Amino acid sequence: MPATKPAGFLDSNVVLYLLSADARKADCAERLLKTKPVISVQVLNEATQVCRKKLGMDWKEVTEFLGLIRNFCKVVPLTEATHDQGRAIAQRYQMAFYDACIAATAMMAGCRILYSEDMSDGQILEGRLTIRNPFK
Repeated sequence: MPATKPAGFLDSNVVLYLLSADARKADCAERLLKTKPVISVQVLNEATQVCRKKLGMDWKEVTEFLGLIRNFCKVVPLTEATHDQGRAIAQRYQMAFYDACIAATAMMAGCRILYSEDMSDGQILEGRLTIRNPFK
């Protein structure tokens, strides 16, 4: 049986574009969601915060939205190893700590591509994870 290609990893900003009035970005995010990508608990946490504080969604709406996301994505946990690798990546690449934790989680999950609007498009981390802005 051939090895399966690792899925891409979605940053929280990509997931949140599913709720956007920008049809082009919402459609792009939906296409990525259909590829069965990987996300982390951190992505769920960040999406929850934005849904509640910036978008004013009630808890029922947040739960339904996150349930939809979880049905399409493989969700990986945050661990001490994620934290440690995230710190090292933040220092080595001069990245924001939480972005580095996203990158660390993507690498630990075996992903080769991290889709993010907020990180440096085209940057390669540790020789094995490429950041791509899917909206470019």
